[in-house]
Amino acid sequence: MTFSLEVKEETCVSNRTFAPTFKPYNNHQSQMIFDIQEMIPKHHVARIIDKMVESIPDEQLFSYYSGGGRSSYHPKMMLKLILYGYSQKVYSFRGIEKRTQENLPMMWLAAIQRPDFRTINEFRGVRMKAIMDELFEAMILKLIEDRYITMENYF
Repeated sequence: MTFSLEVKEETCVSNRTFAPTFKPYNNHQSQMIFDIQEMIPKHHVARIIDKMVESIPDEQLFSYYSGGGRSSYHPKMMLKLILYGYSQKVYSFRGIEKRTQENLPMMWLAAIQRPDFRTINEFRGVRMKAIMDELFEAMILKLIEDRYITMENYF
């Protein structure tokens, strides 16, 4: 008596066929974001930076600009971009420039404007050089006062 080791496969094929279904997708059609701010979480660091920079009096920043010439990017916007970049461990001005084109919180802080790396560098290194340490100290004290950070967390 011999046993066959062959296994007969039984296939169960449905007579019904289904077409694949997908969610609608077309990245070439016009998209409109009504309020980019709504896409930033409520407790995101970008919102804290926005709040801190907006608390700085305009006069303090405007005093470093002379009148005339081509219009400049708003100093609060530029400061927000630098601070947010630094908070994300991005210290290169080219990196900050790139994120204004790719990163949603950075786009929101820039109000969809795109300053190039030279402009960011000039703002940080020339316009705000004298006041940057003072602003940084004032912001740290404000963050401590508003209980976003403690001196134990500050380094």
